[in-house]
Amino acid sequence: MRDSEIFAGFSDNEYSEAMTHISAGEYSYRKGQMIFTAGDITDKAGLVISGSVAIESTDIFGNASLLTLVGKGGYFALSYALLGVPMISDVRANENCIILFLKVRGIADSETWTQKLTQNLLAITARKNLHLSERSYINANKTIRRKVMSYLKAVSLRENSRDFVIPFSRSQMADYLSTDRSALSRELCLMRDEGLISFRRNHFSLHV
Repeated sequence: MRDSEIFAGFSDNEYSEAMTHISAGEYSYRKGQMIFTAGDITDKAGLVISGSVAIESTDIFGNASLLTLVGKGGYFALSYALLGVPMISDVRANENCIILFLKVRGIADSETWTQKLTQNLLAITARKNLHLSERSYINANKTIRRKVMSYLKAVSLRENSRDFVIPFSRSQMADYLSTDRSALSRELCLMRDEGLISFRRNHFSLHV
């Protein structure tokens, strides 16, 4: 923990002071136990002390896909904790593990402009990273339908509603999902006919 990259360059005194402000405690999890669920909002990032955790994408049909494993010394939920936005993936104990939670949101709150600027730069970086990782998570799905449902679920979680407007035209949506526009349009119509979704232009509703 002391040699984690987040504390690189810290003196012993600096490390001790930092831990009194950001440490939210160590917790043990059994293999298979859920740590975070998609839709959760947290101000704490996890540092794996021992064992490993699985980051999973679960679509609204209940199909789970492994996105990545985070082992000892690795972090998870950092961008979500910094931004305070809903998570779009699940975090589950891949084996018995110990997690140190670090309360990272607001760590640079102060009256000095340099620390405020640091916090703003962290938020900008985290938002960009979150956007890139979200697209990677969505496009990890193997079929157009699962990509669509994964994307719509992510927007639904972010907006906290089953009715929402997406920012894309059909062509842009197809590009974002790395698929063909005609194939996307066909799949959307099939999903609508099956009662899974309804839509008009870029306004969508989830029915499952």
